[in-house]
Parts: sequence; C-alpha cells; structure tokens
Amino acid sequence: MKKIGLLSDTHGYIDEKIMNFFQDRDEIWHAGDIGNIEIAHGISKIKPLKAVYGNIDGQDVRIVYPQIQSFKCEEVQVLMTHIGGYPGKYEKSMKEAISRLKPNLFISGHSHILKVIYDDKNDLLHINPGASGKSGMHRLQTAVRFEIDGTEIKNLEVFEKQRG
Repeated sequence: MKKIGLLSDTHGYIDEKIMNFFQDRDEIWHAGDIGNIEIAHGISKIKPLKAVYGNIDGQDVRIVYPQIQSFKCEEVQVLMTHIGGYPGKYEKSMKEAISRLKPNLFISGHSHILKVIYDDKNDLLHINPGASGKSGMHRLQTAVRFEIDGTEIKNLEVFEKQRG
C-alpha cells in the first residue's frame, strides 16, 4: 500500500499546514505550476516527489520535470499532467494519451478548482487537487491525500483552508 499526497498550483509557495497534512504519506505528487525549483527541492527533501511542470514554470523546473508522467503505483496505472481538462472535456493531447495509455487514475491541475470525478467512459478516476498556493483566483488552498492498495484507490481526504 502507498500513501499519496497530491497537490498542484503552488506557484512558488507551500503552506506548512499542507506539508503537515502530508506528514504520514509515502510520496508527494505535484500536478504542475510548481513556481520554482526551490519548492520542488524543498518537498523532495521531506518525501519522494513525482511532478510535472505547468504553464507558469520556467526552465529551472522544466529541465527536471516532464510535461506528462505515466507510471504505475501498486497496480494502478497513473497519468499526470498540468493542463488536462475533465471527463467529457479533456484537452486534445490528453484525450489521445488516455486512449493510448489507459490509465486507472488521471491527475491534472491548472483550474485551481478541486474536483474528483469518476469517468465511466474511460473507466478511470480523475483528480484535480485544486490550488495549494496563494496566487490565483481561488479562495481556498486545497490538496488531497489518498491510498493506493493494489488496484484500489481509497481513503481520499481533502485539505482546505482560506487562502492566507
């Protein structure tokens, strides 16, 4: 079993309360718009980090992290990117990647809106953890944590606080 902490859109700021929320996690995944490489380095000193770059990320982040990550966690095929869309409204390249790679879990960020949606058509769970940073139109800072046990994605919990 793997315990995962998931965040996105930190935009150069990571809240200590979110890191406390991830304290018992095995890994942290970041769905882009990290903001700067120092944030990624700071997270990776605490927990192993899987990340993708987002549209605001500069070359410092882009040379370390890819635009798209496809990997297996336990028995769950994961596809993660920053700009991905939602079930029924996937970004074109992600629609093609989902069709080709057949993930069980699709993760994206960018919208600053936390959503967890089951996609019946593609038989996958889509998670957008919202925005963890302080920049953007969102009022709440959000993140999620969950567990992957074999093929099962379970015990999903949401962190939220008023943007500080």
